[in-house]
Amino acid sequence: MSDTTAPAAAPAASTGEDKTVAIVAYITIIGFIAAIIIHSNKKTRLGSYHLRQCLGIFLTGLACSFLMIIPILGWIAAPIIGIFMLVCWIMGLISAINGQAKPVPLVGEMYQKWFGTAFD
Repeated sequence: MSDTTAPAAAPAASTGEDKTVAIVAYITIIGFIAAIIIHSNKKTRLGSYHLRQCLGIFLTGLACSFLMIIPILGWIAAPIIGIFMLVCWIMGLISAINGQAKPVPLVGEMYQKWFGTAFD
């Protein structure tokens, strides 16, 4: 018996427009909104992926800022989480520039799961 299954197709290289949505999404909340508008005209997998990553990073950062109102525990945890989110933001931006759908550390896979069909 011979195996007649075809080999998996190589992933398509990302186009400039595809990368543009991914990159712009990371540049402030205004860039995120602009990326959503651009993405709504021509939906791409890379754009959707990075929009979900950005949404997660922004919401986690917002939640982190609310931790500051908790005395002592919040004053210690919020800066640590904030620095971690900054690192995640930088890594996500680098991934977008390189045209890769690479999740941010620790929380990236959760963002894809939580916001699974958003921006598709």
